[in-house]
Amino acid sequence: MTGFHERLFKEPNSSYFLFGPRGTGKSTWLKKWHQQSLWIDLLDAPTFRSYVARPELLIELVEANRDKKCVVIDEIQKVPDLLPVVHSLIEKKLGIHFILTGSSARKLKQSGADLLAGRALMRTFHPFMAIEIKEQFNLEKALLYGMLPLVIASSEAKEVLKAYVATYLQQEVQAEGLVRNVGHFARFLEIISFSHGELINISNISRDSGVDRKLVISYLSILEDLLLSFTLPVFTKRAKRELVAHEKLYIFDSGVYQSLRPKGPMDQQGLIDGHALEGLIGQHLRAWIAYSGKDCKLYFWRTRHGVEVDFIVYGEDTFTAFEVKSATRVFPEDVRALKAFKEDYPEANVCLLYGGEQQLLVNGILCVPCSQFLLTLDPQKPL
Repeated sequence: MTGFHERLFKEPNSSYFLFGPRGTGKSTWLKKWHQQSLWIDLLDAPTFRSYVARPELLIELVEANRDKKCVVIDEIQKVPDLLPVVHSLIEKKLGIHFILTGSSARKLKQSGADLLAGRALMRTFHPFMAIEIKEQFNLEKALLYGMLPLVIASSEAKEVLKAYVATYLQQEVQAEGLVRNVGHFARFLEIISFSHGELINISNISRDSGVDRKLVISYLSILEDLLLSFTLPVFTKRAKRELVAHEKLYIFDSGVYQSLRPKGPMDQQGLIDGHALEGLIGQHLRAWIAYSGKDCKLYFWRTRHGVEVDFIVYGEDTFTAFEVKSATRVFPEDVRALKAFKEDYPEANVCLLYGGEQQLLVNGILCVPCSQFLLTLDPQKPL
């Protein structure tokens, strides 16, 4: 397949952390653009053992390779004790910049690491955006299998997704000792998939998973630290209506959601696909924010009476609200929430994304096919 390295991620000119879930292509991208850099792969067992035993080995490596102006440390969370060493090397102003990748920030937080005290920028890497794979993008497949590069590149997408979740359980959760009972956490993952695109209700999750409430809160924190989920706060700026207080939760990729979500004879695939579509739009908007360089954040909006807009992008020169519907037709009631939001925030742009094929104007609200929106969502252009 062509175009798999044409990522929209823009690299800063200084040292930076690059966080992103496993399988998003961080290492692949870096190896393409930093072939001549010094590489330290902490997933390699002998390398890992060497730096765990003696983190200052990094100083000797840098001193012996002064012609190398870039050092890549892959999966930095495996050896948090390397961070003070990196910090000291940056302070020496040797003209070297560091790229520190990670698929989890949890171990860094637990170690009390200061993430270089602001000496390195924070950047994130995401699953593919539709515009990155262009004609290879297929909405139906994206809903089922998601946008992870290692899944899209495989002819056995369903099996790769199952293995992907198992890898996280084994390598990140079990091996790092993040939870005492991996079986409980695996059950929690299944149950949390029912909360994809929903308000977080700790009590319900605790009851359904058979896990103590405090443990559920801990598991949710682990899930987010492992970058397997993200939460959205409610948009409350200049609120004119009474709004809900709880955040919404999403699994980070539509394919991973589909793989985690148990399915039975009573389940409606259309309902599951609807949640997958909402998540797919959400993960694209997160990537757009990350890659655009704009100071924006992603929210949702929901009144206590149940009027809801799925996504609000608010920040630097951007204020746009999106409602997502999987149906192929648009009815006047489908744009009711967007009209209510527009009444409260007349300066906002509003848009309904739906499963049809034509761009429409319904009661003054622009309605755009989801595929068209995703294929034209470009971080180098405004929303």
